[in-house]
Amino acid sequence: MIDRIVNTTEDDDTDKELEQTLRPHNFENYIGQEKLKQNLKLAIAAAHKREDTLDHVLLYGPPGLGKTTMATVIANEMGSNLRITSGPAIERAGDLASLLTNLQDGDILFIDEIHRLHRVVEEVLYSAMEDFKLDIMLGKGPSARSIRLDLPKFTIIGATTKTGSLAAPLRDRFGLIHRLEFYSPTEIEEIIQRAASILGVKIKPEAARILSDRSRLTPRIANRLLKRVRDFADVNGDGIIDKDLGLKALDLLDIDDRGLDSADRLLLLSIIDNYDGGPVGVETISALISEERGTIEDFIEPYLMQIGFLQRTSRGRQVTQRAYKHLNKNIPGII
Repeated sequence: MIDRIVNTTEDDDTDKELEQTLRPHNFENYIGQEKLKQNLKLAIAAAHKREDTLDHVLLYGPPGLGKTTMATVIANEMGSNLRITSGPAIERAGDLASLLTNLQDGDILFIDEIHRLHRVVEEVLYSAMEDFKLDIMLGKGPSARSIRLDLPKFTIIGATTKTGSLAAPLRDRFGLIHRLEFYSPTEIEEIIQRAASILGVKIKPEAARILSDRSRLTPRIANRLLKRVRDFADVNGDGIIDKDLGLKALDLLDIDDRGLDSADRLLLLSIIDNYDGGPVGVETISALISEERGTIEDFIEPYLMQIGFLQRTSRGRQVTQRAYKHLNKNIPGII
């Protein structure tokens, strides 16, 4: 995957450390996702009233919107211990059995990228989620026998960016299924101001607004941009991020006023200059900009389609008039 500051995936340990520092621990400090918070507050209050565990929760939506953070908040609001793992990390049924048998009553197991669980592991998870039982095969061949173990009552919180890749039997076992939406510019501004306060950075409101406009409505990108702009302000100013310093830093990072970087503009301009705006096939685009098809489809196109700069048609990708105007290019057929 190409290294871009606007990637929505965690790039390295520094990113993880930054997110851990800035992560809210309760609903009061969690900015945005108001409808989701209302639904979860109700479910948590009901669980407390019944003195029961929370229903299994599935959180889905684009990366970088705070699914792991929400799982942390849920665990804190429930007063439960949180264990964190990911779908690819659970390679065998025995790995899952080890995780589940080490849980205590009321614990929460968070499985990131749950759509990437192996099918054998999924099948073991079905009875564990529904009946809190674990079926294990001992031995091999004719002497093999099955035993059923009782599990403590626990809650699984699954996170996925691809609900379509999740097996229907697994999806049906989640009592609470919620989508995380993109944040509003105002909410991103609040997130930037909160992050700046935690990091001890002074940022003026107009600078926070500029960062918000270029953060693709995604907290992870907003926090990453704030960190880079903070470094620029420390070296080239007095450490206070104002409008001028913010603009200079973002220009240096090559992030424009719609959050597009050089890779985004390269893709759009390649289609415009070589194929009059399209439609053109993704394989041709891949050859034009020397990027793999998967990188284009997963990391470049989604945001361009979200803001209406690119369309997927039956004949291929096509650049919209909105993108022409943003790039100051003449629209074909319009003088």
